[in-house]
Amino acid sequence: MTKFPLLLIGALAWASAASAAEQDGFKLLFNGNTLDGWANVNCGPKTWSVKDGMIHCTGKPIGELRTLQMYENFILEMEWRHLKPKGNAGLFVWADAYTAKGVPFHRGVEVQILDGREGSGHTSAGDIFPIHGAKMTPINGRGGSRAFPTENRSKPSPQWNHYRVVCNNGEISLAVNGKVVTRGKAAKPRKGYICLESEGSPVQFRNMKIKELPSTNPKPEEVAKAESGFRSLYTGVDLSGWKSDKAGAWNVNDWRLTTKGGNALHTEKKFTSYVMFADFRASGKAAPFELPNIGAIGELKNLSKGWNRVQVTRRLGQIRVELNGKVVTESKLRESHLKPGPITLSPKVATQFANIFVKELK
Repeated sequence: MTKFPLLLIGALAWASAASAAEQDGFKLLFNGNTLDGWANVNCGPKTWSVKDGMIHCTGKPIGELRTLQMYENFILEMEWRHLKPKGNAGLFVWADAYTAKGVPFHRGVEVQILDGREGSGHTSAGDIFPIHGAKMTPINGRGGSRAFPTENRSKPSPQWNHYRVVCNNGEISLAVNGKVVTRGKAAKPRKGYICLESEGSPVQFRNMKIKELPSTNPKPEEVAKAESGFRSLYTGVDLSGWKSDKAGAWNVNDWRLTTKGGNALHTEKKFTSYVMFADFRASGKAAPFELPNIGAIGELKNLSKGWNRVQVTRRLGQIRVELNGKVVTESKLRESHLKPGPITLSPKVATQFANIFVKELK
């Protein structure tokens, strides 16, 4: 009897899985071999990987893996399991391309993936809720925006659970292991990206497939913010890509990068024309970063007591700084100043940074 090579057997198995997934209009959302079709938004290079036909997530740092494509109305089926008791993760739908200010997550609607952590304000049975500026009206709510399941059908770690999520015209329902238990309506946005969440504990996903449903023509304000070419400069696990003026002056604190102030941190790569944004929370007034060949931008005024988002555009003829969506300074940039240089974080006081993204301009 002829023995097939293991690689060929694996290929045939996945071809069979793909064929089965495509029945009734479904397509694979995860091909079982690579993370093609997905983007690592703000995690380390080893946070997300593919093992034995599964997406494996280490749980560190807290962050997101998202689809490259936006989805509006669809049916999504998937299986998940936590590898440790009391693990936390999530599935986001209708999400923005990038993280919201001061948090490692996107604006969107979260379908909770939680194990054995019941509380007065949440369950481990498949809650659904809007986060970070999204909206949704819960069905079977408790006075807030969170929709609670009508019964607990989730299996504990390390058993596998099956989710079927139906999103259509701003309405969402979740079936856990074969039965609908959680529902919401009037969601906004109602078109956006699908994300998997890393949140502190190892978790695995498999058999992810999706069936798109006819569009219901969302208004522009009902569509999530789209991908626009930014990439993260901070992995959440180490200072790779950066160099400090003083060893130990900067600390990696999961999704936050912290310092007591007084010592600069520079990107190893030099940039010329770019747009960058970063979130920061400082203990006082301070210039959070410097510009190549320009120096400190000066003290930013009217800071929020919480997190602030600063965005800088640097290109020939223009230097513009925005704070929390408002332009605070804008001037002309001479060609003599448009030379490559690092992006430098240089707070004078204790400061936390997060969500440091850059887009290079041609």
